[in-house]
Amino acid sequence: MSSAFIDTVKSCRMWAAPRVLAAFLAKAGLIAATLALPAPAAVAAEAPPDPGELATIKQQLADEARALAAQQRQLAEDMKKLEAHKRALQDSQRRLSLLQKQLGMAPNEPRADDTDLLVSGGQGGGSAPESPPVDVGTLFAQPTILTPKGAVVFEPSLQYSFSNSDRVSIVGYSILPALVIGLIDVRTVSRSTWIAAADVRYGLTSRLELEAKLPYVYRYDDTLSRPLDLNGGATDQLFNASGNGIGDIELAARYQLNLPKGDDPFYIAGLRLKTRTGKDPFDVSYATGSTLTTYGSVQTELPTGSGFYTLQPSLSVVLPADPAVFFGGISYLWNIKRDINKNVGGVQIGQVDPGDGVDINLGMGLALNERSSFSVGYEHTWLGKSTLNGVTPPTELSTQLASLLVGYSYRLNKTTNLNLSIGAGLTNDTPDTQITLRVPIRF
Repeated sequence: MSSAFIDTVKSCRMWAAPRVLAAFLAKAGLIAATLALPAPAAVAAEAPPDPGELATIKQQLADEARALAAQQRQLAEDMKKLEAHKRALQDSQRRLSLLQKQLGMAPNEPRADDTDLLVSGGQGGGSAPESPPVDVGTLFAQPTILTPKGAVVFEPSLQYSFSNSDRVSIVGYSILPALVIGLIDVRTVSRSTWIAAADVRYGLTSRLELEAKLPYVYRYDDTLSRPLDLNGGATDQLFNASGNGIGDIELAARYQLNLPKGDDPFYIAGLRLKTRTGKDPFDVSYATGSTLTTYGSVQTELPTGSGFYTLQPSLSVVLPADPAVFFGGISYLWNIKRDINKNVGGVQIGQVDPGDGVDINLGMGLALNERSSFSVGYEHTWLGKSTLNGVTPPTELSTQLASLLVGYSYRLNKTTNLNLSIGAGLTNDTPDTQITLRVPIRF
């Protein structure tokens, strides 16, 4: 390259440098000036807010705060109600579970063909739940729930009954309503009876239960008599009599008739046979050689049995209704007639038919908690007139027996319950007081 060309280039660089530098400086100054300018928001000062608008905003905030507090209070109340409903639901579920156990059901399982049933008052059963059901209280002679298949229930019991009656007998005739010629006998009879029994029930199938009962009877009577003679004299005479021994053995069977669903009731058919293994009234001795034999003999030994076979078919109905269980039943008592053919208390006795009867009972059981329950019931029995040698004596009367019963049941442990019932007689022929204690034990 020639030196002339190099010199020309150098001269051009020297000539252009000041112009480029000036342009650069000019651009730098413009950028600096631009950076030094304040932002539009900073240039203009903020305008003060409107006082009316600020008050409106404050009012809105206060209103929203009050509305929020009210909503919080309402939410707290709703939560309390929800908790109360949850507790009520849990209580209902517990009662339902209790009723299911009483009926031999597993929780949340519909009532079906393997359901064990309530009858009319006694020991609980079921298909082997973890804990035994709570009884609805022992009231009547039959147990409340059928025994599960293959299970055995042994139930020792002790029953005490007491009755007191006054009787006035007149042997003679009256010439005026206020004047009696003859003997007047005023008697007060107090009867006490203790019955200790061993009862065994066995579940032959899921719907069939068998039962056998062996009682031991002890009786004691006090008879206070005051016969008035023709001269108006009166002398009290006290007679004591007692008797003890094996009573009438009973055999029974109960069968579930239907397969209820939902709120349908249960139906139980039963058949009970009462034997005459106890000492009957025709085999005991009577007082002789006393003024009492003039108007009625007195037993010196008391019988421990009725002296007749009795066959008793029955039908029971059970209706569970949380938290209660309603139950009732009807039965027919067929007392089988018998030829006695012996002299009893100075009277020749031939064929005797004690008359048949009808028994009706109803009641309600209420579960108090998982271990105890309470029951109340009523039982009424009508017995027909007895016949002697096929003829009804002209002075024979029918018999009405009525009792009001209250029962309580408490579960001692998983296999044992304690049942107590108290009965009050409502007619003259019914014992004044009857107390029964049962302790069913499941194996």
